[in-house]
Amino acid sequence: MDWLTPEGFAAFTGALVIMRGVAEWWLDQFNVTHIQGHQGKMPPAWKSVMDASTFSRSVNYTVAKGKFSQWSGIYGTLILLAALFSGLLPAMEQTWTGHLGASIWIQSGFLCTVATLLALFDLPWNFWSQFHLEERFGFNKSNSKLWAVDQLKMFILGWAIGWPMITLLLWIVEKAGDQWWVWAWCVLLVFQIVMLILAPMLILPLFNKLTPLDEGSLKDRLLLLAGRTGFGMSAIQVMDGSRRSGHSNAFFTGFGKFRRIVLFDTLIEQLNEREVEAVLAHEIGHFKKRHVLLMMGIGLAGMLVQLWIVAWVAKQTWFFSAFGFAQTSMPIAFMIFFLILGTVTFWISPLSHLLSRQFEYQADAYAAQATGDRKALTDALRKISLENLSNPVPHPLYSFVYYSHPTLLEREKALSHHWEQ
Repeated sequence: MDWLTPEGFAAFTGALVIMRGVAEWWLDQFNVTHIQGHQGKMPPAWKSVMDASTFSRSVNYTVAKGKFSQWSGIYGTLILLAALFSGLLPAMEQTWTGHLGASIWIQSGFLCTVATLLALFDLPWNFWSQFHLEERFGFNKSNSKLWAVDQLKMFILGWAIGWPMITLLLWIVEKAGDQWWVWAWCVLLVFQIVMLILAPMLILPLFNKLTPLDEGSLKDRLLLLAGRTGFGMSAIQVMDGSRRSGHSNAFFTGFGKFRRIVLFDTLIEQLNEREVEAVLAHEIGHFKKRHVLLMMGIGLAGMLVQLWIVAWVAKQTWFFSAFGFAQTSMPIAFMIFFLILGTVTFWISPLSHLLSRQFEYQADAYAAQATGDRKALTDALRKISLENLSNPVPHPLYSFVYYSHPTLLEREKALSHHWEQ
């Protein structure tokens, strides 16, 4: 069967979606079975890291997350297959444009509506994860009201940003001719830069309270580190992550004079000052090694390719017929392409994760060198891993496909090797 026909492409896409769903289910099963085999039998390498009780909780948490992922994955696969092949989207689009017209504002509104409906289908799983799975292991600090307000804010924000942005892209398609995808890419590049500046100032505070890090020895230590490494920043802020979760994190956001460091309050609570400094040095390592720029560059190159593909498939009648649409339409081309995109990127994501893991090793080495204290970073990584009940013994195939960070023992081994050199 020629796959560049309506029937062939529909069969190919459906098979790809199902294969992804099956692969995800089996990867979860491999991981669950692998760690269950270690229940009550802690590997010797971990005996110096955690006690038997914490190891058992980590195993139980990993198993619970794996089983949840299996069921939610089946659900997600069925929803995607229904969206692509049930004929509901063509009927919705015909009704929408038939009653409201086909202006670019109306068409972009349709795309936002479809995205909203798909997000609504995910809400029950999101709720269950937060208030049953995370609650069971003591990580949930939120409540149903806060959760509902967060979801509402995200929907409003999605429309406030997405609707005008999609409308602008469709306008570019109308006005820029066959090379519209190049101009659209330029606009999206500018948009990303603007969001890097505005998001930490305008969007992040909508969900979390950000306060300056208190004056004291910790702030002095972090400022000295920033000065010593030549890392310019506008502020060090503390985010009230504990309001929603017991998990901890740290990151920097923005760039240039807008760059700022954000520390979760849970991180400050869990680590001592030397360890917080080591975590910040790790984040600075990503900046100094240009990891962020490299990943952004790869992402932007990928975006350019994606836009070119949309421009090409938008001219192919078989692409639309495969999913029940009677005629070509740029908004529909965007919608179908991005519905399929996650399935395609699943198969190539291990490559980006492989690169990400290498970046983590480099940032670890930089942090140890910048602080002159390998033990502080090792202790910090151990505490973060233990506090988050990270999987101590993931299945090798599972970690290869999904992990953007090496495992704790892999990082410790690499740090030790680098330090000895």
